[in-house]
Amino acid sequence: MTEPEIDLHPRTGDAVRKTTCYMCACRCGIDVHVKRDAEGVERVAYIDGNRDHPVNRGVLCAKGSAGIMQHNAPSRLRAPLKRTGPRGSGEFEEITWDEAYEIAVGLLKPIRETDPSKLAFFTGRDQSQSFTSWWAQAFGTPNYAAHGGFCSVNMAAAGIYTIGGAFWEFGQPDWDRTKLFVLFGVAEDHDSNPLKMGIGRIKARGARVVGVNPVRSGYNAVADDWFGVTPGTDGLFILSVVHCLLKAGRVDLPYLRDFTDAPVLIDAREGPTKGLPLKDDDGHALVWCRREQRPRCFDGDGVDPDLNGAWEDGGVTHRTVFHHMAHKYLRADYAPEAVAERVGIPAPRIRAFAAEIARVAFDEAFELEREWTDFRGRVHKTMQGRPVSFHAMRGISAHANGFQTCRALHMLQVLIGSVEAPGGFRFKPPYPKPATAHPKPHAGFNPGAPLNGPHLGFVHGPDDLALMEDGTPARIDKAFSWENPMSAHGLMHMVISNAHAGDPYRIDTLFLYMANMAWNSSMNTSGTMAMLADTNPDGSYVIPNIIYSDAYSSEMVAYADLVLPDTTYLERHDCISLLDRPICEAEAAADAIRWPVVEPDRDVRGFQSAMIDIGARLGLPGFVKDDGSQKFADFADYMVRHERRPGVGPLMGWRGEDGAQTGRGAPNPDQLARYIENGGFAVADIPDEAQFMKPWNKAYQDWAVRIGLYDKPTPYLFTLWCEPLRRFQLAAEGFGERQPPDHLRARIRETFDPLPIWWDPTEAHGTEARFDTVALTQRPMAMYHSWGTQNAWLRQIHGRNPLYVPTAIWEREGFREGDWARVASPHGEIVVPVAHMPALNARTVWTWNAIGKRKGAWALHDDAPEVNKGFLLNHLIHELMPPRADGMRWSNSDPITGQAAWFDLKVEVRHCPAPADARSQPHVAPQASPVGKGPEVVAWKV
Repeated sequence: MTEPEIDLHPRTGDAVRKTTCYMCACRCGIDVHVKRDAEGVERVAYIDGNRDHPVNRGVLCAKGSAGIMQHNAPSRLRAPLKRTGPRGSGEFEEITWDEAYEIAVGLLKPIRETDPSKLAFFTGRDQSQSFTSWWAQAFGTPNYAAHGGFCSVNMAAAGIYTIGGAFWEFGQPDWDRTKLFVLFGVAEDHDSNPLKMGIGRIKARGARVVGVNPVRSGYNAVADDWFGVTPGTDGLFILSVVHCLLKAGRVDLPYLRDFTDAPVLIDAREGPTKGLPLKDDDGHALVWCRREQRPRCFDGDGVDPDLNGAWEDGGVTHRTVFHHMAHKYLRADYAPEAVAERVGIPAPRIRAFAAEIARVAFDEAFELEREWTDFRGRVHKTMQGRPVSFHAMRGISAHANGFQTCRALHMLQVLIGSVEAPGGFRFKPPYPKPATAHPKPHAGFNPGAPLNGPHLGFVHGPDDLALMEDGTPARIDKAFSWENPMSAHGLMHMVISNAHAGDPYRIDTLFLYMANMAWNSSMNTSGTMAMLADTNPDGSYVIPNIIYSDAYSSEMVAYADLVLPDTTYLERHDCISLLDRPICEAEAAADAIRWPVVEPDRDVRGFQSAMIDIGARLGLPGFVKDDGSQKFADFADYMVRHERRPGVGPLMGWRGEDGAQTGRGAPNPDQLARYIENGGFAVADIPDEAQFMKPWNKAYQDWAVRIGLYDKPTPYLFTLWCEPLRRFQLAAEGFGERQPPDHLRARIRETFDPLPIWWDPTEAHGTEARFDTVALTQRPMAMYHSWGTQNAWLRQIHGRNPLYVPTAIWEREGFREGDWARVASPHGEIVVPVAHMPALNARTVWTWNAIGKRKGAWALHDDAPEVNKGFLLNHLIHELMPPRADGMRWSNSDPITGQAAWFDLKVEVRHCPAPADARSQPHVAPQASPVGKGPEVVAWKV
C-alpha cells in the first residue's frame, strides 16, 4: 500500500515582514507572513511573534495572532463618508478624499482664523500622541487631550509627581532578581505579554506572586496569595501596611536619607509659605546636616542629611518630611484593626502582608557587585538590592481618591528602598523624569496663530492653571482649572457633556479619533448619544459639527457628520516613539515602527497622513514650507524628517546622514529602511553601571544626555511631600493672588494633602443606603478596546457577558444558573444575566467591559450575541456627580487630576424574571451600517 504524500512543512507565506502589533498596548514585535493570491495581490496569511524583538521575544498572545482577523474585519470602513440622515442613524454616502478634505478645511479654516478654541480635538488610545498634540498646537486650539484622562492618569501623574515615573510603560519589575511581586488592581488586558512572561520567570525561580484586587481572575488567579480588597479602599489598605512598617522600624533609612525628600525641612511658620519645603536662594531644598548641625542644600558637597533633624529658627521649629510622615501614619486610625472591616481584609492578614514585605525586602536583601557614582559625587562599590516589586494599573486609579492612592503605593515602594534598586521596580527610558522636567500646560490662543506651548503637562501651583482672565476654565474639558487642577492628561470623558452644555463656552467642531465616545468609552452612554444628536429649537445641532476618524464602523461613526476612514495597523506607518509611548524595557532604550506590510484594498488613508494633508491645506506652521507648499509628503516622511529639537526626532535609531548615530543626529533619509531591515525596532543598551539607581546615577544621567533623553543631567529626589498639592491648599486657605471659587475651597483643603491620604470616594455621591454594592468592569485578556470584540476569532471567547455575583448576594437573592438581575444605580437601571463567582469581594459585582454592542455597528448581524446578551455598565454611571445642596454638579472624577471615577459606581442588585425576548436591557435602537453586514461564515485560503 502506497503511503500518501503529505507536505509536513507547508510554506506559510511568500515573504515575512516584521512590524509592531497593535492588538494591545504591549507593542510586541510580529512576523507577518504574506502570500500572493491567484490575482497576484499580496494578502496576510499568518501572524506570529518576532523572536528577536526586545518586548516579547517571540511570544504572542491570542489577540496578536488574531490580528489577521482584525485586518480583514468586515466592519472596516471603505471610503470617506458624509452624513445623509440624522445623527445616530448611520446613514451616509461615500465621497472622495478631495471632497472630505474640502469639507474638513471648510469647517476648520474659519475657526482657526477667528477663534481656535472653537475646535475640540481629542484622540483615543495609543494614537501617536506626540504627533496629534503637535498638530493641535500648530492649529492653535487649547482643546486637545487623549485617552489617559479617563483611563489611568491617576497612576501616571501620581508616579511622576512622586518618583518620576509609574508602572506599565514607565517601568517594570527586575524580573531576574525580585522575590516578591505584588499586583494592585491589574486587569488581564494590561501589558499582558511582558507580564505573563515575567510572572512565569519569577514563579519558575520560586518567587511569590501576590494579587490585591476585588476580583480573582487573570493574573490574580495564578497568584500565590490573593487579597480581595473592597473597591476604592486600596489606599487605606496600603497606608495600614505603611503604619505597620513604620511601627516595626522596617524601612530603608539610608535610602530615604540619601535619595528622597524625607530629610527635607518643612516650613512651620504661619503664613503663605507654611507647609512648603524650605529652600535656599537658588531654589534647592534644605535638609538638616548632621555633620555640621545646620541647614544645607540637599545636594551640597559633603552634606549628611538627618531624617529626624529639626531647625529652630525665630522661635519656630521646622521639622523633616519623615517626621511629618511618622506623625501621620503612626496614628491608631491606620492600624489594621481600625481599617479591616472597611477594606474587607482581616487585621491579621494585613499585618502578615506587611511582615512579608519587610521580611523579603530586608532579610533577603542582597548587594549587586556593581560600582556606581551618585549625583553628589560619592562612589558606591555595590548596589543595595531590595527584592520586592510592585505593579498596578487602572483598578486602583479609577476612583475619586485614585491620585492619592497611587501616591500611597509609590510611597510604600520608596519606604522599603525598592524603586530603582536591584530586585525592585525599574524605570524604562525615557523615564525617570521628575515633574519639574516636564512642560507646564499651555492654553494661550489667538486667531490665526499656534498655541503658546504644549497643551498637557504638570502644574506646580495655581500660577500654572489654564484659566481665562476672569478665572473661568480656558479648556472645554476644564482641565487645569480649579475643578481638577493637576489633570495632566485632560478630561476626555467631559468633552461632550461640557460642549453640549456650553460650559465653559460653546464650540463649533468636535474632532475625535479612535475614541468610541458614543458607546463604551463614555459614562452615561444613553445620555451621551442623546447629547451628540440633540438639536436647538431651529433644528440645528447643539454641537454644530462632528468629524470622526476610525478604521471600523463603530457606534461613534453614526454620530459624525464627516468620517475619515483610517487603515488597519498592517496598512500604515506608525511611530512608537521615545517622544510618546515607547516600547522600552528597563535595560535599554527602544522604539519601533509600523509600516504597510500590505496595501489597502479600500479608499482609506492613515489618520496621521490625513492630518498632515489637512494641516498643509490649512497652512499650519510646521506643515508647510516657506513658499506655502506641503512640507511632509505623508506620515512616513514626517517620521524621518521632523525634528522636535535639533538632532532629536520621532525615531532614535540610525540617525545622521550615514545612519551611524543613535538618539541624536541629523535626519537620515534611509532611516525607515534601516528599521525595516532590523525587524521594525531599534535598541540602545544602557551601560551596566547605569542599569539601576537611575535618578541619582551619574553614569545613567550622562548616557541619557548622549542619546537625547535629556539635554542635561537631571538628578532629583523622590518627593514624598508633594509641594504642588500644598500650594493649592495654601490658595484654598486664602493665600496668593489666584484664589479658588468659594464652593471648592473645602474640597481642596481636604483632599490636596501633600502626604498621601485616603477618603471614601463614594461618600460624595450621597446615594441611598440600598445602593450598597460596588460594580466594576474590567477588560478581558482576549481584547484591548472596543474594536477587539468584532474580531471573528476573539468573539468566540467573549461574545456575551454575565454580571458576576459573589456568594453572599447570590444566596441572598436565590439566584440559579441562567437567572437574570435588575441592577439599579442612582442614575439608571439595566437587566442582565448573572453568574456566580466565589472568588470575589463580598461587596462587589463585576462584568467584562465593552462586550455589548449596538445593533448595526461593527457589521454584526442582528442576532449576534453581543447585541442581544452583551451589555454595558456604562448606562448606570453618570459623568456628573449628583446635585449638591448649593445646586453645583461636579464631574464624576478625581478632584485632583480629573480622572474618570469609573469604579466608584454603587448599585443595588435584585433577582428579576428573564426578559421575554432574552435580551439585556436597555436595548438601544439599531443604527444603519455604512459597511453592511459581515458574512455568515468567515473562511478563506490564501
